[in-house]
Amino acid sequence: MQGRDKDSTRRGERIDAAEREAAKRRLLAQAEADRVPTDDPTRAVPDRRWKRDR
Repeated sequence: MQGRDKDSTRRGERIDAAEREAAKRRLLAQAEADRVPTDDPTRAVPDRRWKRDR
């Protein structure tokens, strides 16, 4: 019976690892979808013109 318990434990560990990997991929895909490109013109840019006027 111990062999059966070990097999089910290993199977459970493999399932957990697969679920973690799938969750990681979903998070990375969501982060990539939410990412703002650096050349996006709607992104706030610091206004440093006042330094030139002085």
